[in-house]
Amino acid sequence: MLISQAIDVDQQIDAVWKFFDDVPQVAACIPGADLTNKIGEDHYEGDVIISAGPVKLEFAGAAKVTSRDNTKKIINIEASGADRKGRGEAQANLTAALTPTATGTRVNISLDLTISGAAAQFGRGLVADVTAVLVNQTAGSMQARMKAISLGLDPNSVGGPKAASGVSIAITVLKRAATRIFARFFLPYQPVARR
Repeated sequence: MLISQAIDVDQQIDAVWKFFDDVPQVAACIPGADLTNKIGEDHYEGDVIISAGPVKLEFAGAAKVTSRDNTKKIINIEASGADRKGRGEAQANLTAALTPTATGTRVNISLDLTISGAAAQFGRGLVADVTAVLVNQTAGSMQARMKAISLGLDPNSVGGPKAASGVSIAITVLKRAATRIFARFFLPYQPVARR
């Protein structure tokens, strides 16, 4: 499943690129992620916990920077993990491309996500909705951490990684699902012209 999203950051491109060079710091922006165990050059291990209502997945995995273009400001990260209770696995290939804007920097994110096992039973729509919520929460955390850095503060002072959970994800997912159902069943019927 390919998910693309743009995040606007009110920091200059060089500051944002420097921020992306610190993989554990970027991971700390993702709700529930903690990739602080360095096992090699640009290679980290850690955990990601996602909880939405009764569904709780705890992934143990690793992330590795596979390419970094300092001139074009493009970074590629491959990540994989397995649920600790054996309910599934996830693999992700993330590409972030930075471009300057009038007010700061746009981060274009492309995430190719593959989920297998019991975790995949939740359905493509639900996984896409939860992922979209997580990307939005990540953008907010990224903004706050970069702002703290620009003010000379400890970026961890804005809060450490917390499990992605609860009401905000559930409400947003329900809204998106309701919109899809409404569009499918209640939009005016458009008959197909016969030839």
